[in-house]
Amino acid sequence: MPDAPLFLLMYVVYPLWVLAGLADWACHRATGIATTSGIKESLMHWLMYAEIGVGMVAVAFFETNAGVLAIVLAVFLVHEATVYWDLDYTTVLRDVGPFEQMVHSFLELLPLVSLGLLAVIAWPHGPELSLRPRAEPLPPDYLLVAAAASVLFNALPLLQETWSCLRSRTRASPAPR
Repeated sequence: MPDAPLFLLMYVVYPLWVLAGLADWACHRATGIATTSGIKESLMHWLMYAEIGVGMVAVAFFETNAGVLAIVLAVFLVHEATVYWDLDYTTVLRDVGPFEQMVHSFLELLPLVSLGLLAVIAWPHGPELSLRPRAEPLPPDYLLVAAAASVLFNALPLLQETWSCLRSRTRASPAPR
């Protein structure tokens, strides 16, 4: 069994994060993203998903040391800037109600909790910045299930969101003369 910080990261933080992403998609759908903030907001969601993916890949495949922490910290900061950009654009176009704001709190806090847990894991390695493959890889079954959960509960809903935005945009476009 992995140590406590890794266990919390794998079996508590990550599943909560995936579920929070699904809840966020449900909020977008309920507030009519396709006809309000549209494709631009949906593309920002893909950007945030990709940003977090960079950190996830680093954590999944490299030793947790100062190098991985630096990547995860950079991802966190870039992600926060993108969140700000997204909210600055979106909040004037569609209702971002209290529940969605609470979901956003989870989507911002869970990466920070992850960074804290990773810092605890990396502490014994000191300031080592090299990126080395994990000496003890994460279980392949876990990685497969984690990736499948992300695809099923985050990427596919995002794909549906983008498709809805594109369809709505096409319907709203005036017919060519």
